[in-house]
Amino acid sequence: MKKNIVVAATLDTKGEPAQYLKECIEARNHKVLLLDINTGGEPTIKPDISADMVAKAGGGDIHKFRASRNTGEITPIMIEGAIKIVSELLRIGRLSGIVSFGGASGTTIATSIMKALPFGVPKFMASSAASMPAYAARYMDTKDITMMHSVIDIDNLNDLSKSVLERTAGAICGMVDASTGPVKPKSDKPLIAITEFRFNGESSRYIQEMLHEMGYEVIPFHAQGIGDRAMDDLVDQGVFDGVIDLVPAGISEYLLGGNRAADATRMEAAGRRGIPQVITPCGFDILSCGPVERRDRADDPLWNSRKLAERKIFIPDKYRVQVRTSTQEIHEIGLVVAEKLNRSHGPVAVLVPTQGWSILSAKEGALYEPESDASLVPLLRQHLRSDIVVEEIDARIDSHEFAGAVVTTLHKMMGG
Repeated sequence: MKKNIVVAATLDTKGEPAQYLKECIEARNHKVLLLDINTGGEPTIKPDISADMVAKAGGGDIHKFRASRNTGEITPIMIEGAIKIVSELLRIGRLSGIVSFGGASGTTIATSIMKALPFGVPKFMASSAASMPAYAARYMDTKDITMMHSVIDIDNLNDLSKSVLERTAGAICGMVDASTGPVKPKSDKPLIAITEFRFNGESSRYIQEMLHEMGYEVIPFHAQGIGDRAMDDLVDQGVFDGVIDLVPAGISEYLLGGNRAADATRMEAAGRRGIPQVITPCGFDILSCGPVERRDRADDPLWNSRKLAERKIFIPDKYRVQVRTSTQEIHEIGLVVAEKLNRSHGPVAVLVPTQGWSILSAKEGALYEPESDASLVPLLRQHLRSDIVVEEIDARIDSHEFAGAVVTTLHKMMGG
């Protein structure tokens, strides 16, 4: 059965390649809706959804936009209008996927539109800016957007641009054929989110196995900044019934300037939703600050301001460097965590393994520093609400004993 695929493009400058992409998609037996997101001039091919319609949906006037050329003011309005249009198309069953191509500006606009569509809706971006480290993560952020580096700018048709557009058509059509639309968990089991990373050892696996045996379904998220933010996005959407924030270190990395930073809102979604959450301090003992050569740069602001070269250090490879957080930094982290958890509308428990918050700060670990670890619990007990549980577990984070304590605590919160 034919499905509707939205092709978002600036049809004043990229009409010819947009037409070719449309033909390639239609050759694969799908329908195309051309969405014009340009603010520069009249389109060179006829769109199904005009730039005028997009501007009006966002509360603007395309004629004034073209006279102004103030992209800083115009672009957000066009994005807002396009989001309203594609969201309505999805609601009425006229959007099964969205695809675009372009450079830095076009990619910013198109991926901003894509981000508004729910998880599971196919989203494909062919971009000449996809390989730019400063931009790529922002284009995708926490959303399931697939990107391909187009290598060339696609401004006209030639053998290279045709190849890119043909593969782009194949990609979005394949994704649409395989997709059943927005993903909504259908299980009648309680759905639990858990954060994890390498340095929590086997604890996440133990916890997941125990919860599965007890009738829960568990979805893990890699706590590298983007993954844990994605978890919070899905929590806000009401997907999960409970959260085990085994590795909430996106907060500490954000505060201290580390590589795995989340954002200022991290660890707030579950509290807003009022769902049970179990927190551990795994990762608060570590600051990610690679690559290795940063250590030897006299002008590196993070290494110099925090005197990282003077600390305990662990280097698993040339890209990743972990240094020990200080007692003062633990205090900074603890105060922010307490502030966030105090705003929670649901049950909260903080479980602290006294024999190591990660495999790096356990007794034999490279970042073993028990005096710094010991400063957290008194601080939390002083600043957290009286109904928030703070419990010390005499075990390592990667032990069955600690995993069992986490599972038992969550299960009680869930009414078990």
